[in-house]
Amino acid sequence: MSMYHEVIKHEVFPALGCTEPIAVAYAASLAAAQLDGELEQVTVSADAGVFKNGFAVTVPETGGVKGNVIAAALGALIARPELKMEILSGTRPELLQQAKLMVSGGQAAVSLAEAQRGFYIDATVVKGGRVARAVLAGGHTNLVRLERDGEVLLRNEQEEGGEDSHQYRAALKQMTLAQLVDLLEDVNREDLVYLKRGVEMNLRVAEAGKELTKVGYYVEELVRKGFLLSDVVSSSKILTASASDARMAGLSYPVMSSGGSGNQGIVAILVPYNVGLFFRIPEETILKSIALSHLVNAYIKCHTGDLAPICGCAIAAGVGAAVAIVYQQAGKDIAKMNLAVNTIISDIGGMLCDGAKGGCALKVVSSTDASIRAAYMALSGHGITEEEGFVGRSAEETIRNLSRITDRGMSLADETMLHIMLEKQGGATS
Repeated sequence: MSMYHEVIKHEVFPALGCTEPIAVAYAASLAAAQLDGELEQVTVSADAGVFKNGFAVTVPETGGVKGNVIAAALGALIARPELKMEILSGTRPELLQQAKLMVSGGQAAVSLAEAQRGFYIDATVVKGGRVARAVLAGGHTNLVRLERDGEVLLRNEQEEGGEDSHQYRAALKQMTLAQLVDLLEDVNREDLVYLKRGVEMNLRVAEAGKELTKVGYYVEELVRKGFLLSDVVSSSKILTASASDARMAGLSYPVMSSGGSGNQGIVAILVPYNVGLFFRIPEETILKSIALSHLVNAYIKCHTGDLAPICGCAIAAGVGAAVAIVYQQAGKDIAKMNLAVNTIISDIGGMLCDGAKGGCALKVVSSTDASIRAAYMALSGHGITEEEGFVGRSAEETIRNLSRITDRGMSLADETMLHIMLEKQGGATS
């Protein structure tokens, strides 16, 4: 399988709801599917990133309930792991009621796995006195261990190591921006259909989000009142914010994710799509630019990790969108792509990720604005260079520098944010 298809297979897929609580539900469903009988208990342990991202986000199909714990209970009750990241589409009213009773009765719990680094979810389910366990590591759907009554049903020793578990990621991490562009040669007609499906899916959720009085609505109101111009930048911000509003509010619309994140999928897809449409770029070129956006997003996350302390919409999806816009108008102009990458990372590279919630739409707006601005500066031959701050001589060097800042300089950021969030909840851990 080509590198392009490896990335798309593992990192670009439909997801119903914020991907971290949905992954919690998926892990619980994997364990529950190994047993018969009535569900008695579900307990989940998750790394800081998963715990943080699912802490305060509304879960779809729950009538507005927030948090990982309701997702764990529902996933275990649905017990249909074949639905993967659309697991909650299997919700029924009676299951939701049962899930709420389990949560209120203490039969469902989610705790922080403080020692774990990288993406990690460990779900244990008890049915009829029997026990099953499922472990995801290194990715939202990457099952590395499955047990039933202590018997190991599946074990992937090579992939139990955490965030670098997928073998293709090691190779992807060593690639250059020029090599990522070359991967577009592997895009076939079937791939273009899948890419277009992602556009259509994310446009639908954006239209649903426009009905909410949230961030997208207020950006649009600023345009109506003349505070913002009615242009492609504003229309792109309204589109992406509305889609994020819908996701964070728990509306039951799937989105096409990127890098395993729905909000990143919104930015990586809808920004180059809307800009390309405005400038009448041929559809195939737009779709290939979206493919490049996905590749760049995945490449950056190989360096920064799946759930870094800094916002993936800013430092991964926004960067992918900027590169995609340059590709649409300048083709494989690596010098201009380098300028675009360096400019947007210099601009919003320090944006914190404090979990998934309604405010993510604001960060999506900032990422959208910054990506378009960086792309058009680069197309004119302007941008931030290595003379400034932590920016490197190339896109690759800047991304490596950003990774160092994330790994070393911000090593306590997640822990500090989690403590603040837990203090606000009275010290609760689930």
